Amino acid sequence: MSKVLVIGGGAAGMMAGIAAAYNGNEVLLVEKNEKLGKKIYITGKGRCNVTNASDVENHMNQVLSNGKFLYSAYHSLDAEGVCALIESTGVALKTERGNRVFPQSDKSSDIIWALTKMLKDFGVTILYNAEVKKIEKQGEAFVLTTTKQKLRGDYCIVATGGLSYPTTGSTGDGYEFAKKMGHEIVDLYPSLVPFNVKEEFCRRLQGLALKNVSLEIVDENGKEYFMEQGEMLFTHFGISGPLVLTASAYISGLMKQHRFQGKIDLKPALTEEVLDKRILKDFEENRNKNFQNAIDKLLPKKLIPVTIEMSGIDPYKKVYEITKEERQRYVRLLKGFPLTILGCRNYNEAIITKGGVSVKEINPKTMESKKMSGVFFVGEVLDLDAMTGGYNLQIAWSTGYLAGSSIY
Repeated sequence: MSKVLVIGGGAAGMMAGIAAAYNGNEVLLVEKNEKLGKKIYITGKGRCNVTNASDVENHMNQVLSNGKFLYSAYHSLDAEGVCALIESTGVALKTERGNRVFPQSDKSSDIIWALTKMLKDFGVTILYNAEVKKIEKQGEAFVLTTTKQKLRGDYCIVATGGLSYPTTGSTGDGYEFAKKMGHEIVDLYPSLVPFNVKEEFCRRLQGLALKNVSLEIVDENGKEYFMEQGEMLFTHFGISGPLVLTASAYISGLMKQHRFQGKIDLKPALTEEVLDKRILKDFEENRNKNFQNAIDKLLPKKLIPVTIEMSGIDPYKKVYEITKEERQRYVRLLKGFPLTILGCRNYNEAIITKGGVSVKEINPKTMESKKMSGVFFVGEVLDLDAMTGGYNLQIAWSTGYLAGSSIY
């Protein structure tokens, strides 16, 4: 039996502790907060999107950075395995749209309770309110210097998270530990994060949610980096929502090299020609009305004055006076509503951190460091990131489980 020190009581750390203890090891989990799973608590808007009920191949396809590295981790514990573990504690799960798995209660606290129960059942000791300041290797043993006391163990698992949501304790400690061990840290960026937008009208549209729209993002040369259909939201600073968060995963690390422009297709189901006919029909039915009063069936009420201003058409102009050229200009606007993206919001609003400890220096079959034997890196501290939908938590569960399972 070995003594395993786990640094961090988030998703990856708890799962690592459970797996290591199940293998018969003595496990001590060190958590800087007063409780476990602070970031889990806020995921999925407080509901916790536990995982995605799809096969390993689909999970691999949703990983943006270093998906192949996760092959062994996913096969040690896949989505089905995670669900089985949690449900073994009595917590019921459900699957929603897009195969997203949530607790039946819609309470993330139930997931934290289930993991905590497993830790206790397997005899894991938890040290709260203890921040690790230093990791040293003395001979074959590890010594952790914490704000409470020094701890000694045979193995060390670093599950400190990234930089996103720093109020939960994710302050980048693991990157510093890794650097001191000689690891390369791939450039860090906030990801799955909203965008700041230049245009003032975003503030006027604050709170407006758009469904079934298409968002395209191009650089200053017109090169396309993202194009997808879904839901988005206007905010006082710019744009957010599922579509925007997904887009950020593709361009967050490129903001310094490029200037990005967003284009929203407000009617992606209609071609320009069909949309023009639709507007023409509305005009014929309202030919004596002012322009601003003739398109209320076409767009959300809040969006109408903004699109009219951008079109350059007089809002009080009678519909029958609007020229074909003006009408077609309006059609083009609705098919390519422009936004100037200034950059991403910061880590306080980012779901995950892009970048991290280079996986080239980690053994994918165990999660052990190739730079220092006996130390393992798991979860968000690694250079691994995926789309929304439960995929990032699955990375945490799988890597944590593999590391814990590799220690005897």
